[in-house]
Amino acid sequence: MPPTWIRRLIFAPAVVLLAVVLLTTLPVWLLLALAASPLVPGHLRVPRLVFLGIVYVVWDAAALVALAALWVASGFGWKIRGPVFQRAHYVLTGRFLGVLFWLARWSLHLTVDVVGTDPDTAIPGRPEIVVSRHAGPGDSFILIHALVNWFDREPRIVLKATLQWDPAVDVLLNRLPSRFITPGRTTPGTKSLEDEVGELAVGLDENDAFVIFPEGGNFTPRRRVKAIQWLRQRGLADMAKKAENLRNLLPPKPGGLAAAIDAAPDAGVIFVAHTGLDRMITVSDVWRELPMDKQLIMRFWSVPPEEVPAGEEERVAWLYDWWARIDRWIEENRPAARPLTTDWTARRRAQEPSEL
Repeated sequence: MPPTWIRRLIFAPAVVLLAVVLLTTLPVWLLLALAASPLVPGHLRVPRLVFLGIVYVVWDAAALVALAALWVASGFGWKIRGPVFQRAHYVLTGRFLGVLFWLARWSLHLTVDVVGTDPDTAIPGRPEIVVSRHAGPGDSFILIHALVNWFDREPRIVLKATLQWDPAVDVLLNRLPSRFITPGRTTPGTKSLEDEVGELAVGLDENDAFVIFPEGGNFTPRRRVKAIQWLRQRGLADMAKKAENLRNLLPPKPGGLAAAIDAAPDAGVIFVAHTGLDRMITVSDVWRELPMDKQLIMRFWSVPPEEVPAGEEERVAWLYDWWARIDRWIEENRPAARPLTTDWTARRRAQEPSEL
């Protein structure tokens, strides 16, 4: 990553300037997109992609302006990590994620169905460790949106350092309790990535949610093969065999989760599975999927702290058992694709069960 001062003084102002340019020339972009639309298969595919791109840049820029205002209000950063301004940052996070979620629902015809327990079902007011599959930025944004806006939680997130390329994410999450990690590297004064994760989980209170993605990256067949080979090379034959049975997930890395559990022994564990936006990871994926309605299905399972194994081997086996359960759930709950059309009669007929 570039140094912090470059990201703050060059990247962030550049995004704000780009947003101003895009807004002032918006009619031109929309006219060009509409003109190109008949040449590209799919219902309004080009205008939708242009709209999403412009909206995201403007959303990012608006967040940066709001974050700058909070920085000034805190005494130019003097009290930025105090409880009042930490809470203000979580409120800001909820507002901006709510706007992004609304825009996604509108532009992608996105619906979200939540099944199972939510983070406050077992014991209200208990801190939770939220363990989620990794399936792209769309699912991750919606998970954090759900925790902040639906369940009134304050997330502490473990995420990749490369996400700091997004200026708003960079500024916001470096002010809140979070850890940007790079596999194979640690920050000065720590022994391992597990130490960093454990430090972040210390002191969870009643409305905190510690969020971790044990896969460490999005699922691809190539990554799956490499991960299994890595396990075999280290003599972990049993784990490699279990990983071979996973069809939709990478084998989980138990070290970070174990460190979080040790640092917050009174916290419950929430396992999260979701499916529906799995194939929307890159820009090309968004391009391919845009002409379709989208349904995201989320499933929560709540595990009380007394049911979390204490031993290292037992925890690894427990985590792999849960991963196998999540993998089966994903396989059984893939939403059916629904073609997007302006012909509402044909659309309704397409959604009705066929007569045999």
